[in-house]
Amino acid sequence: MKLIYKSSLIIGLFFIISSCGGGSDSDIDPGPDNTNLTPQAADLVFPENNTECNEGVTVSETTSRVTFKWSDAENTDSYEVNIKNLNTNTSTKVISDTNQADIVIDRGTPYQWFVISSSESSNIKARSPIAKFYNQGEGVKNYAPFPADVVIPERGASITGVSTVRLEWEGSDVDNDIKEYEIFIGTDKASLASIGKTGETFMNTDVTANTYYWQVATHDDADNSSESEIFEFKIN
Repeated sequence: MKLIYKSSLIIGLFFIISSCGGGSDSDIDPGPDNTNLTPQAADLVFPENNTECNEGVTVSETTSRVTFKWSDAENTDSYEVNIKNLNTNTSTKVISDTNQADIVIDRGTPYQWFVISSSESSNIKARSPIAKFYNQGEGVKNYAPFPADVVIPERGASITGVSTVRLEWEGSDVDNDIKEYEIFIGTDKASLASIGKTGETFMNTDVTANTYYWQVATHDDADNSSESEIFEFKIN
């Protein structure tokens, strides 16, 4: 009996010492792991989507300085502002460590823009939604529609086993006076042919096995027009 009692006492003391003694490094709570905090997407504030930007400072007859603004994004150290001239499809990138940037752009010109949030603690980046706007021009009373955006088929899509394809797009206009769309399509990117006009934002077309290119021309009630980029898809 005494032997059993002493053995139990030794085992009990061992567990008490182990629980009270210093733990290993793996027992220490490191607290929040800041290295895993990824940047969040910013919300665009100005210029707003589908609006006319009339708050810029005139630099010349053809350009003005616009202050682009967006919300502060969590876990973000810097922002990359991406601006695209929709007439020329040329893009500009500006880096800012605050939630705004002054950028000189062309007057009387349609643009789209978005912001990418970055963190020094993460390789992951976050992109804001995209907004379109017209930078105000001298004496402009009615603006041309924004170039249409593709919905389906997605750019570069590969489609199998069909003889008819639904072409679908999105159109927008600061003046909200879009009249109609004209669709051009063909297998030669340099010579697209019109397949008709419509007041809808879709059109069906017959296809065979080939690579197709297509484009949307948007017309408004003031006889202004714009042309989209050329999109492509493949029929197998």
